[in-house]
Amino acid sequence: MLEYAARRLLWLPFLLILVSLFVFVLGLYGPGDPVEVRLGQNYTPERAERLRDQLGLNDPFFAQYFRYIGNALQGDFGESFRYQGRTVTEVIGPPMWVTLQLNVAALFITLGVGLPLGFYVAKRQGSWVDPTVVTTSLFLSAIPLPISASALVIVFSLSLDWVPTSGWGGFFDPRIVLPAVAIGIPGIAGIVRYMRASTADVLGQDYIRTAQAKGLSQQVVNYRHIARNALLPIVTLLGFTFAGLLGGAFLAEFVFGLPGVARLSLDAIRARDYDVIMAFALIGAATLVIANVLVDIAYTVIDPRIRLRE
Repeated sequence: MLEYAARRLLWLPFLLILVSLFVFVLGLYGPGDPVEVRLGQNYTPERAERLRDQLGLNDPFFAQYFRYIGNALQGDFGESFRYQGRTVTEVIGPPMWVTLQLNVAALFITLGVGLPLGFYVAKRQGSWVDPTVVTTSLFLSAIPLPISASALVIVFSLSLDWVPTSGWGGFFDPRIVLPAVAIGIPGIAGIVRYMRASTADVLGQDYIRTAQAKGLSQQVVNYRHIARNALLPIVTLLGFTFAGLLGGAFLAEFVFGLPGVARLSLDAIRARDYDVIMAFALIGAATLVIANVLVDIAYTVIDPRIRLRE
C-alpha cells in the first residue's frame, strides 16, 4: 500500500506545478493592470514604471513565476492592494479557516446521512421506503440554497429557538449547525442514489450469496462484503462532492453572515486585488488536486485488489 501511495503522490508536484502555472498566467495576463490599481489617482507613467521595477513586473515571465511560487511555498502570496500594509496571508488566513471548518462540518453531514441512508434503502428495494427516500432527497436537493437556508432559520431558530444563527464561534459552536446543514443537504441526494445503486449491484453478486451460505452473521456480511465493495464507486464522488461544497459555502456565508472567504473574495474581485484573487485561485485549485489524489489512495484502503493490479 505504501508503494502504491508513493507512486500516486509522485504525481502531485507535477499537477500542482501545472495548476500554479495556469493561475499565474491568468493573474499576469488577465484584464486590468495591478500597478494602475495600486497607484489609483496618483497614477502617472513615470510612477507606474518605477513601481513595475520595484515589484519585478518587468522581469522575464519565468523569473516572475519562480519568484512567486517560491514565495507562495513559504506562505507569502504578496501584499494586498486593498488592505495596504497587510500581507495576503494575513488577510485571507482567518476567513479561509472559517470556510474550511464549515465545509468539513457539511461533509460530515452529507456522508453521515447519505451513506447509511443509501445502504438502508438498497436493502429495502420494492418497499415504499425506497421511492419515498429517493424522492424526498431529490426534492430537498432541488431547493435553492438561499431558500433552504432561510427555511432552516425560520423553523429552527426563530420558531423553535433550538439553534442560534448570528455570529461565528468555531467548529464546536452550535451556530455552525444550520449553515452546515444547508450546505450538506444538496449533496445527500447524490450520495443516497449512488450508494443505493452500488449496494444493489453488490447484493446481486455471487460472493454475497456464498458468504451468507457459509453461515456468516448479517453484520459481518453487511460490513465486510457489502459495504466495503459498495463504497468504492462512492469514493470517486468525494472529490466532486467537496468541490460542490465549496460553491455552496459561498452562498451560505452570505445568507448567514459568516466571516468566511465569500465576501472577502467578492470584495477582492471588485477592488481588483490581484494578489488576493490569485491566492484564492491557487489554494482552491491545489486543494481539489490534493483531495483527488487522496481519494485515489483511499481506493486501496477499501479494495486492496486495486494495488495488486498495478
